[in-house]
Amino acid sequence: MASKKLNEISFRKKLPFCKGLTVIFTFFFITLTSCAVTPNKLFIKDISRSFEEGTIISAATGMPVSFDALFADLSSVRIVFVGEKHTDSVHHEIQLKVIKELYKTNPDLAVGMEMFDYTYQGVLDQWSDGKLDQKEFLEKTHWYANWRFDFALYKDILDFIKEKKIKLVGLNIPFYIQSRIRVGGIKNLSIQDKKHLPDKIDTSNTAHRNYVESVYKLHHHKIRKNFDYFYEAQCVWEDIMAQSIARGIKNDKMVVLSGNGHIIRKFGIPDRVFSRIKLPFKTILPERSGSQAELSYADYIWVTPQKILKKQKSKTKLHVNRQ
Repeated sequence: MASKKLNEISFRKKLPFCKGLTVIFTFFFITLTSCAVTPNKLFIKDISRSFEEGTIISAATGMPVSFDALFADLSSVRIVFVGEKHTDSVHHEIQLKVIKELYKTNPDLAVGMEMFDYTYQGVLDQWSDGKLDQKEFLEKTHWYANWRFDFALYKDILDFIKEKKIKLVGLNIPFYIQSRIRVGGIKNLSIQDKKHLPDKIDTSNTAHRNYVESVYKLHHHKIRKNFDYFYEAQCVWEDIMAQSIARGIKNDKMVVLSGNGHIIRKFGIPDRVFSRIKLPFKTILPERSGSQAELSYADYIWVTPQKILKKQKSKTKLHVNRQ
């Protein structure tokens, strides 16, 4: 008993020292992490530098660029990819700014959108021609059965497209096809379903596969336990949109709107478009402050305010868009 009490006394004497170490460690941890990530800035890991909200970062230089400098560069390409986190209204404001600015010098501008599958092209043409009101458009595109995100997030973009009679191109595959591939693979699709598949499906990009798998592992899958099927679905998704862009762009310039996960590092849609039609392109990735990114993510990274995601009216699908 005496020995036990002595040990307890000895331990208590060491406690202040242990607490001191904890305080010191905590201080340095907070200091180090706060240097990397701060609430109102985006930290670019590969250059160890933070940028304030509203900054447009050029990946070529690692430096901020002006709005005018950005569009001077975009004038030399045929396709401009602009990403989004679907529920972030600021990201959609950026997309609209890009469309409006490019339209000033490109009256034949086209806009390709992930939010519509290509089978709705006739309805999209009617919208661009001003033949549908909003209610008719939502019903004919089955917006809340397919895309399901709040239409208000995209309303200003689509209204501008209608006002200026801009060509609107549906990029996606019918949404149920992706779901079927995730649970049964391409091989178990019906003959009718396979008619919707792109002409070529590239599953050979290791970097892309690793990225998709990293996102896949963040989620608990009760049904979709076969990653190979999940990856097949993702590649079908990327390649059908790449094919739709390649077929939809004529002699015009196109702005492509999609989730960030489809354009990050360019191995989703952009490189697959380039493999088909070899047209020059640039990518713009909106990224929220309070997080981290790398210059390799896109040609331009646009720092946006940190905010809470808007609650959706219905359950959304899991896919790689870095929500």
